[in-house]
Amino acid sequence: MTLTEKLENLLGKTSLKVSPQQVNLLIQYVELLHKWNKAYNLTSVRDPQDMLVKHILDSLMVGELLHGEHFIDVGTGPGLPGIPLAILYPEKHFVLLDSLGKRITFLRQVVYQLKLDNVQPIKSRVEDYHNEIPFDGVLSRAFSSLNDMVSWCSHLISQQQGQFFALKGQYPNEELAEL
Repeated sequence: MTLTEKLENLLGKTSLKVSPQQVNLLIQYVELLHKWNKAYNLTSVRDPQDMLVKHILDSLMVGELLHGEHFIDVGTGPGLPGIPLAILYPEKHFVLLDSLGKRITFLRQVVYQLKLDNVQPIKSRVEDYHNEIPFDGVLSRAFSSLNDMVSWCSHLISQQQGQFFALKGQYPNEELAEL
């Protein structure tokens, strides 16, 4: 089964509406991630087929909850969840923040090759980054504990309606209790 066939099959099991062009862009992203991963060690997931579930679908599942236009993906790594969400929601703007230059170099190449005009990769530590406009949402995937995420990122988010989206592998009962 090709990557495209597998992704279409996986998406068919969700309520997500994804155009053929968006499927193509998601596949191109996985191919870039696979290619660059060999030299840059961007993710521990090596198999592109596994990336479809562990990276693409995992990232997209939060999409229907995003309300607003401006989002920041802190500790984005290779662009997760920011790049898949930017592909699926071209009307929204995503800042992808990471402190490692090699990741930002990769993300700039992704933005250039996929012609994503709604993505801005930025090399910075979260505590050093400030934006003129507060974000509607702060996204993270395996970035930190919920307590650290809220305290380190509170200066980035709209105080009226901003939301935090922490994509955790397991439901974080202990972290929620600490928060």
